Amino acid sequence: MKKLIKKLFLIILCLGIFGTIALFGINAIVKASADEVILNQEEASSLEEVDCILILGAGVWEGGRPSPMLEDRLLQGIELYKAGVSDKLLMSGDHGRKDYDEVNVMKQYAINAGIPSENIFMDHAGFSTYESMYRARDIFEADKILLVTQGYHMYRALYVGKELGLEVYGVASDPRIYAGQSYREAREVLARVKDFFYVIMKPEPTYLGDAIPVSGNGDLTND
Repeated sequence: MKKLIKKLFLIILCLGIFGTIALFGINAIVKASADEVILNQEEASSLEEVDCILILGAGVWEGGRPSPMLEDRLLQGIELYKAGVSDKLLMSGDHGRKDYDEVNVMKQYAINAGIPSENIFMDHAGFSTYESMYRARDIFEADKILLVTQGYHMYRALYVGKELGLEVYGVASDPRIYAGQSYREAREVLARVKDFFYVIMKPEPTYLGDAIPVSGNGDLTND
């Protein structure tokens, strides 16, 4: 009995060591793959023929207000738009039910900042980073994208985009410290592992549908 317990303990220990090595190894691969394509605003302004600036969704509060994290993404994306990086914004987020809508909040924020409605597209089914990137390619027919999100999240978004065949760059939006950031950082380690395998298997997103090219009119995405 003692020998069996010892054997089981060694197996569990080996699995734990292997899992830890795999976890940190995959995270290192994801982060290293994105280093050269994370740009500052000046570098982003030198890019040519960017199909769209893709702003990834985050939480919205009651009354249709973006959370601080989302607001900072929007401010950065709007600044890049006004700097001439691209003349199209793609807002990708969760609008999976009537009482929760990230993308209309995002679009209205950009309209209030003076951006024409027809230049702002909404992806109502951007339920995850993977789905946002997949749909940007297949529904919105974008090939060259500038991503806007926070730095901790940028590595994974860029990795997924590259593995899906997109030409992707990113500008991080981190002007302040956000509540709960330690939890997000820890969760992101696991999310990188999940998406590492997603881009190998390439499952279809929750919803696909007819193409709405980002080169056209963003009002076609209004609901």
